[in-house]
Amino acid sequence: MNATPASAILPSLSFRLGDVSIARIEDYQGPGLSSTGMFPACRPDMWLSHASWLVPHFYDPATDRLRTSIHSWLVTTPRHKILIDCCIGNGKHRPSDPRFHMRNEPWLERLAAAGAHPDEIDFVMCTHFHADHVGWHTRRVDGRWVPTFRNARYLFKRQEFDRWDERRADHVPRESQRFVFADSVLPVVEAGQAVLIDDGHVVDDRLTVEPAPGHTAGNAVIRLRAAGERALFSGDVIHHPVQLPYPELCSVFDDDPALALATRRRVLDAAAASGDLLLPTHFAAPFCCRIEGAGQGYRPRWRAA
Repeated sequence: MNATPASAILPSLSFRLGDVSIARIEDYQGPGLSSTGMFPACRPDMWLSHASWLVPHFYDPATDRLRTSIHSWLVTTPRHKILIDCCIGNGKHRPSDPRFHMRNEPWLERLAAAGAHPDEIDFVMCTHFHADHVGWHTRRVDGRWVPTFRNARYLFKRQEFDRWDERRADHVPRESQRFVFADSVLPVVEAGQAVLIDDGHVVDDRLTVEPAPGHTAGNAVIRLRAAGERALFSGDVIHHPVQLPYPELCSVFDDDPALALATRRRVLDAAAASGDLLLPTHFAAPFCCRIEGAGQGYRPRWRAA
């Protein structure tokens, strides 16, 4: 078996913000869905109007494929190591999406290269329970799914947990979520490491869970305040940079598109006014930005790597 090249393991983005360090831990970067496969209302003129910065970095017109990323954020404070959104995972049965199915990627090696061994993680946070945000919650050991971070507290928002709890009589299944609760959430509960939280929960006096419903019922954003600096881990409130000039574009994965749009407008308006650094989960390089208002949408100011 060939060794994974070092360039594939080293963090592609790490920086300090206030008194914390932030590192991006990649699980996937490459072609995503087609433009209308992801955003049914997307039109060709949207790409043409912003081709100078969207093409080819975030969209390939030859294949009509979005360029996307799936990554975690490692936040290291003076006291704790905290993971936000745990990507796809290895060996997970995901027949509805070949990109997610039975993978074998060096995500743990990338985490180590960023300065964190799994046993050093103190908290695991997630914006929501979709398959590409919770996969590394667990790994397979001796035929069983067990928590990857055995010393961590996994903070699950109560409303999101209830939405996907397959043990409930009122559970509404979704094909893309088959197996996810059973292999990536329930083992954490059974190990006694899950902590159910509500909006407003604060971790390490720096990270605050805030409501961002629409993508899922319990969807959240996580606000960072660190020695006078601010950032927002925005999860799937915004999936792709094309939603900056066109925030009205809603993803096929939004449970409630109208509510998701209202949330996106609220979050982006606040970010434009405050200058908070946006740290999405799915933006391809350069991965994060500040924004300013521009017409009916927003314009990014990319953070240099």
